[in-house]
Amino acid sequence: MADVHIYTDGSSRGNPGPGGYGVVMEWVGKPYRKEFSEGFRKTTNNRMELLAVIVALEKLKFMHTEAKVFTDSKYVVDSVEKKWVFGWEKKGFSGKKNSDLWMRFLKIYRRHIVRFQWIKGHNNHVQNERCDFLAVEASKKEKVKIDTFYESESNKLL
Repeated sequence: MADVHIYTDGSSRGNPGPGGYGVVMEWVGKPYRKEFSEGFRKTTNNRMELLAVIVALEKLKFMHTEAKVFTDSKYVVDSVEKKWVFGWEKKGFSGKKNSDLWMRFLKIYRRHIVRFQWIKGHNNHVQNERCDFLAVEASKKEKVKIDTFYESESNKLL
């Protein structure tokens, strides 16, 4: 059984467009629950889905924490569970989108014991719905961050 259950969601209004992530973390068997969210000026849904997982894992204070991540992102779940990300890493992430985030993910992923559980989005799953709400609301805030890597990469394509 996992020590921590992590629920995540990412959102972008337009793809690319303003976006955000939402995270709900629950300590199993204890009355501990934390929520996190952040908005970005211009990003993509996949980046926010992945960033939500990264931020949640980075919040874990102790090495080798057992965490079960619940996400509606097939992109994230399949990339890890089907071990694609490890192949991308061996090839230096050549030609892969979101390489900055995947490198950051692997660094924190290896510090913990992480399992993933895909859940259907927008299916009345309480924590997933809350994460979706947090992500969308974060994307609408007046003061949002700049997804510097994404914006600099997309400018190279212009």
